[in-house]
Amino acid sequence: MGKGQWVKAFLQIAKNNEWILLSATPEDTWLDYIPVFIANGFYKNRTDFMRKHVVFSRMSKFPKVDRYINTGRLIRLRNSILINMDFNRQTVSHHEDIYVKYDISAYKDIMRNRWNIWDNEPIVNAGELCYALRKAVNTDEFRSVAVLEIMEKHPKAIIFYNFDYELDILKNLGYGPNTEIAQWNGHKHQPVPEGVRWVYLVQYTAGCEGWNCIKTDTIIFYSQNYSYKVMTQASGRIDRLNTPYTDLYYYHLKSRSGIDLAISKALKAKKKFNEGRFVHGK
Repeated sequence: MGKGQWVKAFLQIAKNNEWILLSATPEDTWLDYIPVFIANGFYKNRTDFMRKHVVFSRMSKFPKVDRYINTGRLIRLRNSILINMDFNRQTVSHHEDIYVKYDISAYKDIMRNRWNIWDNEPIVNAGELCYALRKAVNTDEFRSVAVLEIMEKHPKAIIFYNFDYELDILKNLGYGPNTEIAQWNGHKHQPVPEGVRWVYLVQYTAGCEGWNCIKTDTIIFYSQNYSYKVMTQASGRIDRLNTPYTDLYYYHLKSRSGIDLAISKALKAKKKFNEGRFVHGK
């Protein structure tokens, strides 16, 4: 995906060889299909695709996709190149939503006043507002209690998180004696623990792909990521063909706050959550 050196190399290889592309990466948007569409000769280049299918937002200061047009053709092209690869999966995934309480008063105050209560300064854009709303929700102690309750049943667990303040919370939870804590993020790449009781704290962006774990059957999503693709990749870290487990457990911690419900709705539709649309109600 994208337009970097990997894509350039792929297009050069595809141009001069018979090829098939194997990928376990789900797409978030039609833009993710551009390289493989070009490789199949459907479009001359990225600009050709953009001109025929993309309408950019006129309100944004930078190129931002507003909507796609002629999607019927895109669906036909996608269906013409995707190949269904059937295999017998031995694992059964169990996804459970764990709804936790949150400080409704603080949430409403931030939404109404557009004021950052931590930095004591005004909130100036949609990104800052969503960050503040999520912080008010994600730092509530009921979410921490939910983690500890899950770990009473599952003493070895991978926990995915988004923000540094979540890591600070997760590092200092009272998991109990002899519980080893390790991390995978932009600062630390520690190995998965080996003991009887352990927690592996993984930041979504740093660790949603590129490594596998067959030492546990449990993932806890402390908070949701905006991207359906990232959530799917993260889930796949324990869903491997050589795992000794049959049942895999995924616990999604979320509240019934407006922003959590909106993120859940986007992910259920296999879309990426849009902060601007949430804030402005579009």
